[in-house]
Amino acid sequence: MYDGIIDLFSDTATRPTPAMRRAMAEAVVGDDHKGEDPTVNWLQEKVADLLGKEDALYLPSATMGNEIAFKVHTNPGDEIIMERTSHPVHFEGGAPAFLSGAMIYSVEGRRGIFEPERIDEAVRPNDIHFPRSKLVSVENTHNLGGGAIWPLEKLQAACRRARHYQLGLHLDGARLLNAVVATGISARDYAAPFDSVCLCLSKGLGAPVGAVLAGSEAFISEAKWQRLRLGGAMRQAGIIAAGGVYALDHHVPRLAEDHQHAKILAGGLAEIPGIALNVDEVETNIVFFDVSGLGLTAAEVVQRLLQCGVRMGALGRTRVRAVTHLDVTRSDIDRAVAVARETLGKGNRG
Repeated sequence: MYDGIIDLFSDTATRPTPAMRRAMAEAVVGDDHKGEDPTVNWLQEKVADLLGKEDALYLPSATMGNEIAFKVHTNPGDEIIMERTSHPVHFEGGAPAFLSGAMIYSVEGRRGIFEPERIDEAVRPNDIHFPRSKLVSVENTHNLGGGAIWPLEKLQAACRRARHYQLGLHLDGARLLNAVVATGISARDYAAPFDSVCLCLSKGLGAPVGAVLAGSEAFISEAKWQRLRLGGAMRQAGIIAAGGVYALDHHVPRLAEDHQHAKILAGGLAEIPGIALNVDEVETNIVFFDVSGLGLTAAEVVQRLLQCGVRMGALGRTRVRAVTHLDVTRSDIDRAVAVARETLGKGNRG
């Protein structure tokens, strides 16, 4: 909590800890655009090793990471297969079309996770009248799925179906380490089937800036061209990259605390009459709940909570999202539940 607000709007609200700030202030730096920043290079090496890839590239954001991957994997007019609630469909400003000239074939899933057979249905015939199916993109954990984790066997099966059609594979792993901590499955195992993986540093890991895109040496070589073209090449970026190094060294195991807080929050919210929430589906740090039973819209619920010092987000007419992170304590969670009971327990009579 800070400035009197318990901020559950997103895990992007995290601020660097004092120790992280010291690491950033003391970082050794150079010209990253020339490959001469030792701190950036160290971060890239750490992430490449973590994900089991040959090389990696530090970027300002995970959105840029996804979009560079799409640009490298596709040509204009090609088609990318992904679940219909995926981040690039809804929250990247139409960038696949704008930057890559690529189409998106959206498949239906449950909580962002689709059956491998959906790929069979989505792949286009080899006919000049159709776009070329070129890439499958998977999001793990899945934001709009409530932080849902792909079961490893299903993930591997989907990737095998994609390879059957000679498609490329990209993993939007913005919150991949949440899945790692929740399941005990290594990041390397999750990443193994994919040609490229994007890992965000500025969500649950708590770094103030940045993401890392990983893949083969050839893939990253091309990604550097695209980073420059998109204005993402940086100079003495070690100052911010040091936050990512610190986060990977110190903030990964503590993601379990965020998951526990999300469960506690969900349990408290679920006890409020009129709120629909399946606590068993809260796997990581994201909680979605429906407020139609309160006779209120999501926007009205969010406004009521904010007036009492709790910030959440409205995603849809009656759907509200809350996200736990390292700046939210157990006492903050207890307070948020108490505020929700007081302000929402009366429904539209409040």
